Amino acid sequence: MVSKMPSLFWRLTTAISLVLLLGAGTLAYAAYNYAHTAADDAYDRLLLGAASQIGETIRVEDEAITTDIPVSAFETLSVSRRERVYYRVIGPDGASLTGYDGLQVPRALWKQGSSPQVWDATFAGYPVRVAALSHYVSDPAATGWTTILVAQTRDARNALARELTLRAMLLVGIMSAIALVGVMLATRYALRPLHRIEEALGSRDPNDLTPLDVQAPIEIEGLTQSINHFMERLSERMDSLQRMIADAAHQIRTPITALTAQVELLKRETVPAKRKHHLARVVARTSQIGRLVSQLLSHAMVSHRAQSITAARIDLAELLNQAVADAIPAAMDRDISVEMNVGAAPIFIEGDSVSLREATRNIIENAVHHGARTKITIAIEAKDSQVVLEIGDDGPGIPAAQWPEVTKRFFRASSEGIGSGLGLAIAADVAKSHGALLEFAQEENYMFLVRMIFPATERDAS
Repeated sequence: MVSKMPSLFWRLTTAISLVLLLGAGTLAYAAYNYAHTAADDAYDRLLLGAASQIGETIRVEDEAITTDIPVSAFETLSVSRRERVYYRVIGPDGASLTGYDGLQVPRALWKQGSSPQVWDATFAGYPVRVAALSHYVSDPAATGWTTILVAQTRDARNALARELTLRAMLLVGIMSAIALVGVMLATRYALRPLHRIEEALGSRDPNDLTPLDVQAPIEIEGLTQSINHFMERLSERMDSLQRMIADAAHQIRTPITALTAQVELLKRETVPAKRKHHLARVVARTSQIGRLVSQLLSHAMVSHRAQSITAARIDLAELLNQAVADAIPAAMDRDISVEMNVGAAPIFIEGDSVSLREATRNIIENAVHHGARTKITIAIEAKDSQVVLEIGDDGPGIPAAQWPEVTKRFFRASSEGIGSGLGLAIAADVAKSHGALLEFAQEENYMFLVRMIFPATERDAS
């Protein structure tokens, strides 16, 4: 049982939703990084501003460097009760002039006289952001570089980063939702041609196999062409089947009517000699009907296999041996010799072994029932790029004027006999499906020949 596939609409919607989700995730990550960078940049300026204000208060008094920390330097940094601000001023000799002695300067990041810098650190158990600024003191009593350090905990920065991230995510979410709705509407619109095809097929009469006349975009045009091609093939198969059924009904009706009449005469006849005669007629009619039904089924089988079976490599000599074994026993009550000339080396062709065996069996049976007096010849010859299968008999043959007609269904070259007119029609259909030619010839030595000329396989041709 074939599992039911999900809706194409929902498959497209799901796929595009995953793309949008991936894009939203990427944007969220980018927004998070940008928010933290922006928050750090904003508060780093404040830290450096505070360090600069402290640097402006550094002076020399009583031959010593001193400073007074202005309150305004920390007002803008203390935006939250939980926010902590630390500072330290280091003199030219490395001693602290004021502030927290534990606030250190990594030598790898900073040295006196450097340009202003900001880095991350940990102080008093809290992650902090530290800004460092150099200030040169030039006084006769004391000269040198002083270093101002200002540190701030990350609470305000993190809060600002979260706020910026949430705002960006809200905007991304709204835009993603709008994009998803737009994609769903666009997908619905894009799938409308498929719905039109569905409606056109659903509203059709079951017997209507005419091509679809539905406007479709280029991407779906191939689908409509495939559907039309399929319906054309189906229409041909249905027409062929209907013709076959009609022909079969017409052909079987006559012998069955005749058989019924013979049976009625047999029932009423009391004279033994006449009863024997009518019984023989009943047996002949029964044999005729059996052969007709067998060939109708063979023709139906050959027509079906021509369109559904993949060609395979076939040993033609082996196939002929099987066909002769099937056909010749019907003539064992007659003195007919069979001469086969197939050679020692195998000859291969590409085709369907069942159909080819049926075709050759019908040709041989035709020779047995309607042609051969004493002899049937069968030969295979590979020459140039062809393989020729030749079946001949020493009978009167078919008049040349009737050669174009004898391959048509139910055509009889003679009104005598019990033929159904299907044997050579089957052979012609099989030859056509194999890209072969079916030819007739009358030899001067009174042999009538039926030839099937096949294209050789690549390996045989070489």
